[in-house]
Amino acid sequence: MIYGIIIGILAGFIASKLTGGQGKGCLVDCFLGIVGGAVGSWVFDLLNIYTDSGFMGELITGVVGAVLVLWIWKRIS
Repeated sequence: MIYGIIIGILAGFIASKLTGGQGKGCLVDCFLGIVGGAVGSWVFDLLNIYTDSGFMGELITGVVGAVLVLWIWKRIS
């Protein structure tokens, strides 16, 4: 659980920086990273892309998903 939260925080923070944000705070970055991890896993599964199940694979999946979530969020708000 702690491992997932750490990856979520990092993924959310990195995605926020990649999309030109200032970082939204620890809780929002964590939530964004966790949701992004789920979205990233779903998208990668649809595209038959498989990453390593280690730290870097999970971080990349979380970042890609969080960027997608941020992009969608900016389009609807």
